[in-house]
Parts: sequence; C-alpha cells; structure tokens
Amino acid sequence: MLVELAMIETRELTRRFGGVDAVEGLTMSVRDRGVVGFLGPNGAGKTTTMRMLTGFLAPTSGSARVAGFDVTDQPLEVKARVGYLPETPPLYPDLTVGEFLLFVAELRGVGRSIRAARVGRTLEQVGLRGWEKRRLGGLSKGYRQRVGLAQALVHDPALLVLDEPTSGLDPAQVVGVRELIRGLAEERTVVLSTHVLAEVEASCERVLLLHRGRLVGDGTVDELAERTGTGGRVELSLDDETEDLRGPLAALPEVDQVERTGPSSYRLRGGTSLEPALAAWAVGTGRRVRCVVRRPASLEAVFLALVGEGT
Repeated sequence: MLVELAMIETRELTRRFGGVDAVEGLTMSVRDRGVVGFLGPNGAGKTTTMRMLTGFLAPTSGSARVAGFDVTDQPLEVKARVGYLPETPPLYPDLTVGEFLLFVAELRGVGRSIRAARVGRTLEQVGLRGWEKRRLGGLSKGYRQRVGLAQALVHDPALLVLDEPTSGLDPAQVVGVRELIRGLAEERTVVLSTHVLAEVEASCERVLLLHRGRLVGDGTVDELAERTGTGGRVELSLDDETEDLRGPLAALPEVDQVERTGPSSYRLRGGTSLEPALAAWAVGTGRRVRCVVRRPASLEAVFLALVGEGT
C-alpha cells in the first residue's frame, strides 16, 4: 500500500527571537496541489514560518519536512524542491531578464544542456516570452513580480512559496498575478502568505490562519465559518409584515441565530436546509415572502472571530 507523502509537514515548529516566540508549536500538514493561503495579521509569524520551510531560517525547536525531507538535516534536498518568492523579489537591476534567469537556473543546478529550454518554458509560464533582453531595472513593479515568480519557478519545484506576491501592485496587475498563480498551482503546491483577505478569497482553496505564532484555523472558508459560527447568512424579507417574528423564527430547528434588520426583514444563520424550512414556515403560517437571499460565508467574519477586531 502506497502512503502519500505530505508536501509540508510540521510538528511543534517553534522559532524564538530573544524571549519572544515568533512561531510557537506550529503543527500542520499540506498534501494536495493547489493554492493554500497562509493568512494572518502583521506579526502573526507567517514570514518566519516561510523562511523556516525554505531553509533561510533554522527552527529553535520542533521539526519541518518538505516533500519528505527534513529542513534541518537535509536542507539541500529541500531547497531543490522549493521555489521561494520573498515580498521583495531578489533581482539584479543591471541584468536583462534572460541573463538573470540563466544565472538563477545555473545556481539551482539546472543542467547546461537543458538550461536555455527551461528558462524559455518558465518565461512562457509567467507571461514574459519576448522580454528576455529587457533590463530588470527598467521593468514596472508588476513585471518585476513576474520575474520574481520566474526565478522561483525556473528549476520546476514541487512547492512554490510566495510571500505577499501582489503587495504594491495596481488592480490590473493584481488580477494578472492571481491568474498566473492559479495556473501554476495546477502542477504543484502553492503556499501564498498574506494578510490581505481578498487575496485569499480570490486565490486559495484552503486557509491556514496564524495569530501570534500559533495556528488558530485550518480549512476552507466555509468550514472555518461553520466552526466559528459565522457561516453564510440568509436574508428574509416579508411583504407588509410589521409583527416581530424573531421568536417564531428562532424556534425553527434549522435556525441557529436570528436578527431583525427592519420592520419586515430578518437576517438568519443556519445550515443548508434553512431556505426550505423558511418556505415551509411561510406556507404554514400564511406569511407572504418577498425574497430569501443567501449571503456566502465571509472570510472577514471568520478572521475577526479567530483573531479579534483589535488585531
């Protein structure tokens, strides 16, 4: 029987600076391809964790493995399988795009016979085909980010780690980089570290939420919303109804919470059977329903529930 190795596996991973634990007892596992959002407020420990996973920073205690290799005992094996884009791309402004990527490919151990082909394929992947002779110092920030992605990708890693990849980009550039990341995730695991909620909602299938160095949430947005009691809400509007119906609505088994938002409107929380239950209640009581609208689970509500408004 084959056992699937986790792409990332940490056990009680801790990094201490002086007397402060930037990351404390972090235990998590990432197995699948796709985009995983590493979310948290500033100072949550995201970048410190990324640096430990990519071999730039040694753990104080605990362990971390990438593609089955220990980051402390087998750092070269780990680095061969990881592509890392820090928040500020490590570029040489006097080099051209092509020169820089050939240099990085050589550093990454890409064989001379396939180096040019690998750089060409990478340029195609990140949308920079034809930009080989452009000098890095003359590129816009959006295109510098693409070159940063290319340097992380040129050795074809199984794991791509991106730290704030859309920081400082304009809206059009953000959309382009998001689409690029989703395409790259079809062939590998992508960990996207950010504190921007919209970035996670737009790009990630799974969320890992850190707060003060600890993992406080792990799952899809819907799963986390269910656990925190912040799941999707249903807006109910009745026709010409002024009676306060919070009591009767709260008595329905499918309703977890009800709030009156107007003379004849309510906001309710419940499971997926809430809408049919409201329809049956309206028919049974002779109420005339104007509309029933389900609002999707909100990552912002999840974030505030797990981290707090004062963060």
